[in-house]
Amino acid sequence: MQLIRRLLPYLRPYWREALIAPFLMLLEVAMDLAQPRLMQHIVDVGIAQLDMGIVLRTGALMIGLALVGMIGGVGNCVLGVRAAQSYGADLREDLYRKIQSLSFGNLDALGTGELVTRLTNDVTQIQEVVMITLRILVRSPLMLVGSLTMMIITSPRLALLLLALVPIVLVGLTIVIKYAHALFTAVQKAIDGINTVVQENLASVRVIKAFVRQNHERKRFAGANEDLTARSIRAERTVALFGPFLMMSLNLGIVGVIWFGGVDVTRGGSQVGQIMASINYLTTTLMSLMMVGMLLTRVSRAQASAERVTEVLDSEPVVVDAPEAVAELSGRGRVALEGVVFSYGSDGEEPVLAGVDLAIEPGQTVAILGATGSGKSTLAHLIPRFYDVKAGRLMVDGLDVREIQQQTLRRQVAIVMQEPFLFSGTIAENLRYGRPEATDEEVILAAKLAQAHDFIMSFPDGYDTLLGQRGVNVSGGQKQRLAIARALVMRPAILILDDSTSSVDVETEALIQGALEEHLKDCTRIVVAQRISTVLNADSIIVLEGARVAAQGTHSELIQSSPIYREIYESQLGNGVVAHG
Repeated sequence: MQLIRRLLPYLRPYWREALIAPFLMLLEVAMDLAQPRLMQHIVDVGIAQLDMGIVLRTGALMIGLALVGMIGGVGNCVLGVRAAQSYGADLREDLYRKIQSLSFGNLDALGTGELVTRLTNDVTQIQEVVMITLRILVRSPLMLVGSLTMMIITSPRLALLLLALVPIVLVGLTIVIKYAHALFTAVQKAIDGINTVVQENLASVRVIKAFVRQNHERKRFAGANEDLTARSIRAERTVALFGPFLMMSLNLGIVGVIWFGGVDVTRGGSQVGQIMASINYLTTTLMSLMMVGMLLTRVSRAQASAERVTEVLDSEPVVVDAPEAVAELSGRGRVALEGVVFSYGSDGEEPVLAGVDLAIEPGQTVAILGATGSGKSTLAHLIPRFYDVKAGRLMVDGLDVREIQQQTLRRQVAIVMQEPFLFSGTIAENLRYGRPEATDEEVILAAKLAQAHDFIMSFPDGYDTLLGQRGVNVSGGQKQRLAIARALVMRPAILILDDSTSSVDVETEALIQGALEEHLKDCTRIVVAQRISTVLNADSIIVLEGARVAAQGTHSELIQSSPIYREIYESQLGNGVVAHG
């Protein structure tokens, strides 16, 4: 409950609804509790004296009280739902905002599938408990206490039977709640698993079909689904066992009231209406107790969800702005690495980059080559400060990137990822994503430089063509060209192309390089490439091997001095033919 209470401040803006709703429920409970006593009056007075007037007047009063109770119940429902839904919306928005603020390192640790579950299912669990609290969790304790009190007033001797049953039921309830929390925590983790599988399958459906792995993926999903089913059954079964136990206690109580009350009636100690009212209050008391038990198991599940939500809310970004971080940059585009060391895990892990020293001057085109896993993309991701270096310094325009506000830095650095991501919406909206105020002329120029204008205009709607989710209605090469155009619209001082022309043919790639060389003379270009034809004309080529800079120079220099570079060159272009693989 402590974690759920910690999230209660999200209810503060709706304190009026949260305060009035329980009072309306109190009104409904009071009206409900009055009904058995009025029924007792009808039986013991009206029917016993054959006075139809008493029966009709008391019956009319019962109807009137029922209507008042209905007004209270409806009002409670309306206000409770409004408060709970608004609470959930605010919590979900705050959680989403927190996720947006997290660094790449945080997101790597949390995982996409888990974050989706926390934003959706976990928030829903907490939201439902708030609604239940304002409605049923207010009603049930009030009914429990009120029924117990009214039964004592109605028949103190029969109330002793109820007081004997309540501790037994509470013991059973305590046992159920003890095990429910751990079981429902496991259920939420199983939901994480199934969300991860579904997300991966939907995102890579073409890969699955291409490799004819549908059966394998069905088995993966079936495994995650069976795990969720088994954990859910185990949790719900534990909770469900409480219902029959309580019903047995209720039936034993009714039998006891009828038995002892019947004996008392024959001796003249009680009246029939008293017994009827006592049975009604007994049933209401134990049913309220059952509702409290069921609701507490829901609270237990929400507690597990609250732990997962607060874990995200308590997460602090690994990459943060310094208090005196610079808000402006010169925009020259100079990049320097001084003894940079980086690893994705703890400090004890093998570094991806170790002691890297580089200097990239403004306006230069610098290419980065190396085998898979040599740290090419990692180096590219350090420049916009997606991650912080473990040791050394990475400088942009003479400033350590840790001394620059992240937004300021990233407005100067545009990066085109290995796997371009396009959003659902028009082509124009995607191209303006990093700079919404860009003019049509700027968008068209960027598309022309990226060799995307012609294929865009081949669509009936041109730049207003709607792209499907992840850009499913354009080819891989077209996606890459649109991603390059999107980066160019930002007018960056530093442009990073992380193997971003791998799906583009060599001729088009050469056109893109020529256009960038001609129109972006002042822009520093860092090109991460697998294909050596991409980097032949670069001002400087950096070869990475074993987490270090193995060689650096122009093509003509490296072909003479670097065996590694020469091996790469000969494997791809040694026969004079450009390799397209």
